[in-house]
Amino acid sequence: MVLRKGGKAAATAGVVALGFLGLVTIGTYAASGTPQQSANRSALSPGTVPAVYQNAIQKWGSLCAEISPPMLAAQLYQESGFDPKARSGVGAQGLAQFMPDTWGSYGTDGDGDGKKDVWNPYDAIASAAVYDCALAKDVAGVPGDPQANMLAAYNAGPYAVTKNRGIPPYKETQGYVRNIQAMARSFTAPTAPVEVSAQSAAAIYFAQTKLGTLYLWGGEGLASQGGRFDCSGLTRAAYDSVGIELPRVANDQWYAGPHPSRDQLRPGDLVFFATDLSDPRSIHHVGIYVGGGYMINAPHTNAVIRYDKIDTREYIGATRVTSDGAQALPSRDNGGNGAVNAPRRPGTTAPTPAATTTAPPTAARPAAAAPAAPTAPPTAATR
Repeated sequence: MVLRKGGKAAATAGVVALGFLGLVTIGTYAASGTPQQSANRSALSPGTVPAVYQNAIQKWGSLCAEISPPMLAAQLYQESGFDPKARSGVGAQGLAQFMPDTWGSYGTDGDGDGKKDVWNPYDAIASAAVYDCALAKDVAGVPGDPQANMLAAYNAGPYAVTKNRGIPPYKETQGYVRNIQAMARSFTAPTAPVEVSAQSAAAIYFAQTKLGTLYLWGGEGLASQGGRFDCSGLTRAAYDSVGIELPRVANDQWYAGPHPSRDQLRPGDLVFFATDLSDPRSIHHVGIYVGGGYMINAPHTNAVIRYDKIDTREYIGATRVTSDGAQALPSRDNGGNGAVNAPRRPGTTAPTPAATTTAPPTAARPAAAAPAAPTAPPTAATR
């Protein structure tokens, strides 16, 4: 990806590198506050959802006590990547990926235009919240965390939750509940300093060993690629070196943890750049913050991995990577179309529980449609 308006590299690597090791060490291990609060009942973190949908998600995410705006945003992102035109191979439709039969029961006029249109993103947002709250009511008598039980019912059906008196013993369902609640923390506006990552210093060290390496579009550091990287390939490899697996593309890496403010940046945070600061789908570049207003990044074709300033007009924000946050993100298929391998859609048939069942049948899980394509030009490495 191209850092289009990035600041010039430092006059010499030695000048920029001077003091970075100290910044990394101090910044990484200094106390920076308490762990994040629960995402439930919290406001959306700026820049995590397209601005055109923010008010609707904030409104409908407060429809009942069992859901929250960040949790609803996490579901919508999991389902479609905020693409209102998403369509799955089995017929799931729209931003919330409703099946037609379920839409017939839960479709809601979210924007007050007198229509219930599954392709209207505002109707889809409202309908997702209505459906969640209906499921919450269905499992209201089940002991345990009401939000977790609702999410389990969304994935496996309310019968499985009531029969098991809680989250059923399906690996898929247990993973769905865990992942949505973890992902919701990335959508939650911080109300306290974000906890520092213990792995960040080692991730920076990895990136520093690649300084001077020539950029390669699509590069992941493979031997067949001459050990070269593009921007998100470098950040992914840096965190893979400390045991955290990030998604391949920068847009998805944005959701790998909570979002510290500019004045709360710490070395090891991922810093992101977008063509439209009101829409995270336009993120096109990522680097690793090292302190002092600089990052290590693989900027663009014909450039080398280097230090650059982060303060440009395209800076959209930062992510403090967490293991739970990275693990929660939906995976993309390998076919090049960016489809999300997401869980069961509203309206698909829930699995029939059995004493020996550990996961619902995978055949019932359609893939979601691809999110909106990045807006960067063909010469930009939108990975």
